[in-house]
Amino acid sequence: MSTKLELLSAQLKLALSAHITKLDVAFGEISIECKVENLLEVCAKLRDHAELKFEQLIDLCGVDYSDFKDGTGFGDGQGARYAVVLHLLSVSLNQRVRVRVFAQDDDFPMLPTLVDIWPVANWYEREAFDLFGIMFENHPDLRRILTDYGFVGHPFRKDFPMIGNVEMRYDPEQQRVIYQPVSIEQRNNVPRVIRDEGSHG
Repeated sequence: MSTKLELLSAQLKLALSAHITKLDVAFGEISIECKVENLLEVCAKLRDHAELKFEQLIDLCGVDYSDFKDGTGFGDGQGARYAVVLHLLSVSLNQRVRVRVFAQDDDFPMLPTLVDIWPVANWYEREAFDLFGIMFENHPDLRRILTDYGFVGHPFRKDFPMIGNVEMRYDPEQQRVIYQPVSIEQRNNVPRVIRDEGSHG
């Protein structure tokens, strides 16, 4: 591990020791985890601490770990299913960190909004809500951003059907666009292989 990463790891542990549940260094990057109840405090310290200064939120995305809960990769089905991952940049100190936090309720995943800390989180959180169904408490305008207004479900969830739930079409009799259950028939997409058994060359 480089001296710069060692220094940043030490600063993160010093500033956030009570709230970090995990700190990993892999591929030249630092990832930390915290509990959802500590997220706002951790993010505020990451932004404001003199040795950290992560003033820029580069990305916020949802993750559905489905059977690989808590991101362990063991597939034991234990732990939380949904997480949010933040990518932060300190322009002034030229350093980066990744933060991961798990929503505690799989049926209604919810985290506090980060809009008051990084205003750019607004549209990122709307995207995570739209695609994964992750709610952000106190978000100023939490509505869909990529899918249509009448869209049913959250398409990046691993249990979302590949063909979707509803389709829309123009109905000439009603002279408007209507939604209806998907009418696509299931079919086998395995290619058929034809071999000429008679020629063995």
